[in-house]
Amino acid sequence: MDRKVFIKSSLPKAVIFLSGGGSNAEKLLTSPSYGRCWTCAAVVTDRPETSNAREIAERYGLELIEVDIFRFYKAHGLRKISIATEEGFAVRQLWTDALRKRLTHLHPDFGILAGFIPLTNIVADFPCLNIHPGDLTVEQEGRRLLVGLHDVPIRAALLAGHRFLRSSVIIATPFSPGAKEMDNGHILGISRRVPVLLPEGISPEELAASESLLAETAGLNLENLKINGDWTLFPEVVADFAAGCFAEDDDHHLLYRENSSDWRIVTTVEYNATGKNPIPV
Repeated sequence: MDRKVFIKSSLPKAVIFLSGGGSNAEKLLTSPSYGRCWTCAAVVTDRPETSNAREIAERYGLELIEVDIFRFYKAHGLRKISIATEEGFAVRQLWTDALRKRLTHLHPDFGILAGFIPLTNIVADFPCLNIHPGDLTVEQEGRRLLVGLHDVPIRAALLAGHRFLRSSVIIATPFSPGAKEMDNGHILGISRRVPVLLPEGISPEELAASESLLAETAGLNLENLKINGDWTLFPEVVADFAAGCFAEDDDHHLLYRENSSDWRIVTTVEYNATGKNPIPV
């Protein structure tokens, strides 16, 4: 079987991208695999004034790279940082080029999107792992159901009456103007099931009828999933990825092997309290 192993270095070097508090980044940088399976060269942020990137970079002795996306768009005459318009998309590409130049000297083996908000085609330069607040193995009519940014996947799960949530780690894919598919990269891993937290006696129909109640409930579950899903899943998947446990065959199937076992085609790997469960196609 011909295959492309995503990581071949014995101690690969990552770059961590973040836009907010950086809790996922800290969980990664304090995980047992850090320094043993992989290293980090820099922390990158698009929001230098509001994120915790400066503090995290200083705390762990990492290079800090700041490319303020708000100032960049403003300097190009745009108030919104959207990519919905042709002009907005063009500026995003220019911003990505500016970011790319700042990373050139680092030669990273892979990237880690730890709460990085702006879509960027830097993900085409090297594999970038992204943590997602939804179980991307759930499909409807052949399409992934729980896709989208921020709390959108949580809202969709709540309104569909799901009793459990999962986090997913995917390999981020490049985007193009007008693209309808989101979060369509390989699903490297899914977390254990995290029970949905609902106000007592509230049904999905009642949530749908109240925007304020839906927003509050989605926010509560998003935070709970971060703690019980993201924080356990992300370090384990990054460790396996860095160790060369994932690959892709010529037909773009995801391959997985544990330790020195044989490669097998998988849909994803479930990381739960009892170990790893490769899920076949």
